[in-house]
Amino acid sequence: MSVSRWEGVDAFVAVAEAGHFAAAAERLGVSTSHVSRVVARLEERLQTRLFYRSTRRVSLTESGHTFLQHCRRLQDGFDEALHAVQDLGGTPKGLLRMTCALTYGERFIVPLVNDFIERYPQVKVDIELTNRTLDIVQEGFDLAVRLGRLADSRLVATRLAPRRMYLCAAPSYLERRGAPQRLEDIADHDCLLGTSDNWVFQAGGEALTMKVRGNWRCNSGEAVLDAALRGFGLCQLPDYYVLSHLQDGRLRALLPENQPPHTAVWAVFPQQRHLSPKVRLLVDYLRDALAMRPEYRASAPG
Repeated sequence: MSVSRWEGVDAFVAVAEAGHFAAAAERLGVSTSHVSRVVARLEERLQTRLFYRSTRRVSLTESGHTFLQHCRRLQDGFDEALHAVQDLGGTPKGLLRMTCALTYGERFIVPLVNDFIERYPQVKVDIELTNRTLDIVQEGFDLAVRLGRLADSRLVATRLAPRRMYLCAAPSYLERRGAPQRLEDIADHDCLLGTSDNWVFQAGGEALTMKVRGNWRCNSGEAVLDAALRGFGLCQLPDYYVLSHLQDGRLRALLPENQPPHTAVWAVFPQQRHLSPKVRLLVDYLRDALAMRPEYRASAPG
């Protein structure tokens, strides 16, 4: 009689997690002798001992620890497969946990998410707005909206919208200090610093990072924008902060030939997490809705 390659795996994982054959049997709804028997057969097939057994408790051997890690991944993959089939054509429902940067989330993402749950009232949302880059894998988020460039290889990304960075200043500042003509001239100017003093430009077709200095700093894009409009110095901000002010003349774009390469607004999610209907449809909805916003269809004057 052939033996299934999976036989004993569930029992092994249950014993490893419970630390006792009886507790594992209770969890699985079978007898203790059955659990002991299938685990023994599994050890025989593997030709290695998985547990150290005592009268009070069992503990994993080194081989048992290694096997447990692989078995858990197999179980997770099987669960993902079940959910994928069950969710085909399903109505979005259940809790969706997501995170986004504070200002961008307040201005763009949260209103769109609210529109989405009006369409799909069975969806519940838990949104964390923070300028910290959270570990969405470890903290159990279904989705994150990230800005700029991505570095985490554990994440799958899909582009939601364009994002362009502008170096700009108010006419009142430029009248006093003059406009920089070259990237090197920025060192002679007051720079309004946000979350980073490293500004990105383009030179010779490649991205160039430049460390800038200034006597004003705040970790809020809105605050940087206000200081720039008051003529305090140069700023480098994304399009959604400055486009309307560039169009009405309250700010002027500088060094357009050195504008940094286009980055983007991204929806990211863990590689191994199944995209449920609620996540898949929300990502599609955000992409379509952001494409219709004037901030993303407008262009700044040259």
